[in-house]
Amino acid sequence: MARIKVLLPQWGMGMSEGKIVKWLKAVGGQVAEDEPLAEVEAEKTSETLESPGAGRITEILVAEDETVPVRTVVAIIEKA
Repeated sequence: MARIKVLLPQWGMGMSEGKIVKWLKAVGGQVAEDEPLAEVEAEKTSETLESPGAGRITEILVAEDETVPVRTVVAIIEKA
């Protein structure tokens, strides 16, 4: 099965990092493409991190309330 890396995107030009405020899905959960995965705080605003593909979440690599740089792999999805 193919693995999809979920990266923290850069929503604005000045954005260099973001904080995972809350995971909306758990390990083992099924997700559809573009389905909300997590709430992220970046540059004093809240954004929704969406799934880049459909499948099952096999790993969550960044904990809630953890701040990481843009383009960090925050989760892994196994393609359906």
